[in-house]
Amino acid sequence: MRQPSNSQMQKPEDDLFSYHFSQPGTIPGTIRVKPDAAQSEIALIDYNANQAVRLTHLTLEDCAAYLDTESVSWVDVSGLGSQEVLQQLRKIFQLHPLVLEDIINVPQRPKVEDYEDRLLIITQMVVLKEEGEGFWLEQVSLVLGQHYLLTVQEEPTRDTFEPVRDRIRNNRGTIRQRGVDYLAYALWDTIIDGYFLALEAYGERLEALENEVAIRPTKQTLTKIYQIRRELLALRRAIWPQRDAINTIIRDECSLVSKDVRIYLRDCYDHAVQIIDVIETYRELASGLMDVYLSAVGNKMNEVMKLLTVISTIFIPLTFVAGIYGMNFNPDVSPFNMPELNWYWGYPLFGRLRSRSHLV
Repeated sequence: MRQPSNSQMQKPEDDLFSYHFSQPGTIPGTIRVKPDAAQSEIALIDYNANQAVRLTHLTLEDCAAYLDTESVSWVDVSGLGSQEVLQQLRKIFQLHPLVLEDIINVPQRPKVEDYEDRLLIITQMVVLKEEGEGFWLEQVSLVLGQHYLLTVQEEPTRDTFEPVRDRIRNNRGTIRQRGVDYLAYALWDTIIDGYFLALEAYGERLEALENEVAIRPTKQTLTKIYQIRRELLALRRAIWPQRDAINTIIRDECSLVSKDVRIYLRDCYDHAVQIIDVIETYRELASGLMDVYLSAVGNKMNEVMKLLTVISTIFIPLTFVAGIYGMNFNPDVSPFNMPELNWYWGYPLFGRLRSRSHLV
């Protein structure tokens, strides 16, 4: 099992909403390789109805010999930190400069681009954090050719493709009897289904927060609610354009995607719609928890105010009495001992001044 690289593990939460744009006037097709990106790892799975071969630690030159065969060749490139490997992608797979730009300059908005002899699919894959709550969003690019499928992952981390690899290796289902377009569908379907695992975790977190808000809300509770709302928004922004991309392939004619596979993509489209509905429901629940938290804090404040009101009701009469009779000094003992007590208008005058001082 591959572990996330240091750059991936230190990825801040704000990267869920960050986008990197080229400088104005940049030449189209310009690629930017991040200095902290992981080095590229290349794996190949070549299969037909009779056999399947998996090779790892290859070079792109090694994979080139499999691209013109009648079998299905799946070339998987993980990591965007090798400048030489990324440049070879364009030469060996004859990619348009704009295709290479979309693959390397991450993140891109999920989309589908038809280049006649090849199809570019940009997706966002959810990678759950193993050490705690939250997730990473990782871009996965699929280039569909006549007999090959090229996948480029942003990081050499654990992906959601292992069930597909297992089906190919053990000849389970009909994947080895079908073409490369079915392989692209199978991979895309696993990416979409990965969102259900993330949403299951968020359902449990929301349930725990609901109990926390009802029993003992704290400032940390408000922070948790706010964080969940942000993460759900990031999931929504990742899955929404993928639904539109799937619908584009279903609606438009494409020579590389058969009519039979487009029927399977309808199921993938339904899953994307279900995920969007669940995300919207969870966002409403999170907003409701925010309202419940504010109500709970307000009720707690009301209880405190009630207690202070009772205390004030008890001590206000005592303060009134002490304020009047606590100044009865004897002027016969000393001329400095409140001689104003003998004034005819002293009581209303000083009582008026004292009431004003309390108001101030």
